[in-house]
Amino acid sequence: MSSSPSPSPSPSSLSRSVIVTMLRTAGCVFAEDEARLLLSAARTPADLADMVERRAAGLPLEHVLGWAEFCGLRIAVEPGVFVPRRRTEFLVAHATALARQTAGRRAVVVDLCCGSGALGVALAAALDQVEVHAVDIDPAAVRCARRNLAATGGRVYEGDLYEPLPATLRGQVDVLVASPPYVPTEAIGLLPPEAREHEPLVALDGGADGLDIVRRVVAGASRWLAPGGHLLVETSERQAPRAVRIMARAGLAPRTAHSEDLMATAVIGVLRSGVD
Repeated sequence: MSSSPSPSPSPSSLSRSVIVTMLRTAGCVFAEDEARLLLSAARTPADLADMVERRAAGLPLEHVLGWAEFCGLRIAVEPGVFVPRRRTEFLVAHATALARQTAGRRAVVVDLCCGSGALGVALAAALDQVEVHAVDIDPAAVRCARRNLAATGGRVYEGDLYEPLPATLRGQVDVLVASPPYVPTEAIGLLPPEAREHEPLVALDGGADGLDIVRRVVAGASRWLAPGGHLLVETSERQAPRAVRIMARAGLAPRTAHSEDLMATAVIGVLRSGVD
């Protein structure tokens, strides 16, 4: 004999403890923190019930809230757009330090595979003088990035890597950052469901070894970087040695930076003099 499923709690009964229990049952590791955020974001009891239901069904918390915290900022994140990861704050920290070397003039920064535009927003917030350009191939990401970067004066382009950038930027970029897709194709199925089911594949799949887009970013970098300009690319720690070799072959002087706390790895290359 089958029984009817238990009815969902009514909006008025969604106390913090009830929400925590629902989220924990759904597998949310940080159920208490998520409950606090949902309670603070909901405008009405019905809104809260809907948000809790969507989160319990597996939608990323950031898509439910409509924003992600990144470098201490709230970045708008729309459904279907890649959620900025905390580990990428490590890339921003290094990019900020390098951009500050252009003291006395405005730094020109380009963010490839920009997603929500989080890196560009964070760099604009951290730097006194900066000109930000961001690119993504996904129309949904471009719309979201334009929303986030509007207040900074940054420009967002839709297209494949360097293709939509204005030609006037050739040889003028001080800092080129990229948090590209770098998950190997065969590992996509091992990602958490909220990533593989709710984020675009184009923002995750990096090809057979995860470095297909990295190779293309590196191959084009020397045409856009200013003399002494830097390219910073996020990879996994395992992929970093190969990414270093890719940069060296392209005429960049590479090094690797790693954060154990954030589990983050960046490969950083500087354009050698005389490279076209």
